[in-house]
Amino acid sequence: MWIPVVILVVIAAGGFTVTRLHRVFGSEKHVSYADTRIDDAKPFNPKHVLYEVFGPPGSTAEISFFDGNGDPQHIKGAPLPWTLDFAITQTTSAASVVAQSDTDSIGCRISVDGVVKSEKTSHQVQAFTYCMLKSA
Repeated sequence: MWIPVVILVVIAAGGFTVTRLHRVFGSEKHVSYADTRIDDAKPFNPKHVLYEVFGPPGSTAEISFFDGNGDPQHIKGAPLPWTLDFAITQTTSAASVVAQSDTDSIGCRISVDGVVKSEKTSHQVQAFTYCMLKSA
């Protein structure tokens, strides 16, 4: 008869100890992943990014790129030469443009504040090119 009583006392003492340890070490408090952005961010000068896709006059291209907010965009049948100028309002951002032409020659260029950061040209059937900048 004394063995079941000892088992119950050990279980009760273990449960009490675990409950106290949970309270002491704060595992009852759940981590909050709420918005941690600070509203009073320091002002900075935005960077101006210029995408350029160029090819023979009268040709067209399918162009995919990331806009100023980092959202992907796609344009079909864009007449060449094609340009897009926008300001980056975030402190850092990636810039990328991909294009495929209906002719045998196409090129792209990414400039940041007037300085060319990436440029490529392709000469092949239905030419394809891309320019990427990991941090603008």
